[in-house]
Amino acid sequence: MHIYILQHVYFEGPAEIACWADRHGHVMTYTRFYLGEQLPAQHSYDWLVVLGGPMSVADEARHPWLVPERHFIKAAINAGKTVLGICLGAQLIARALGAAVRKNPYPEIGWFEIRRSEEAALSILGPVLPATIEVFHWHGDTFDLPDGALPLASSVACQNQGFILDGRIIGFQFHLETSLAAAGRLLEHCGAELVDSPYVQTADEISSNPAKFDKINQVLRAILSQLAQRVLTK
Repeated sequence: MHIYILQHVYFEGPAEIACWADRHGHVMTYTRFYLGEQLPAQHSYDWLVVLGGPMSVADEARHPWLVPERHFIKAAINAGKTVLGICLGAQLIARALGAAVRKNPYPEIGWFEIRRSEEAALSILGPVLPATIEVFHWHGDTFDLPDGALPLASSVACQNQGFILDGRIIGFQFHLETSLAAAGRLLEHCGAELVDSPYVQTADEISSNPAKFDKINQVLRAILSQLAQRVLTK
């Protein structure tokens, strides 16, 4: 299977997604927007993954590649691709589908619990996404649900933590792919965002328990394997 990655900044890569793909013999290729790389033809890959980044979907003047990226995501959806977006990636999918993206009432950075929705429990992710789980967050924005999408989960700080549409278009506002090393890169490059706020943890709270990363990575691997079955059998 050929997984195509849209990467926005060099310090926020696929992390555990890449480990899982390598373990299962899947091919991964990239458009790294920060290097000015071009987007591929839609027929050249099987599965699109849109990663996170510190910019907003509205930062089109500063990052003009956000416009063709959004059109590319919409074309992938229209072509019947499986599309997974993480944090900024989920916001870009929502925007491509006509939903609003805006500031969340609070920034949410660190380890906070999400609760799976009743609708998500009946979806393709129901067997692999726990009813409640503490996950890693790093975001200041949120999105409305695209038309027809099922809500995936919520947290105390953020109502819309994800969505699923047509069993193949999925947005996670949270990060299951982050490793301890990947969190360290975020702390190095975005540490100024650790402001005094009810849902922002300290650097030590974020990184002091490596077992938390192992747990979310395990859930991610189950989700990726579940989605891969759909891609490979469609």
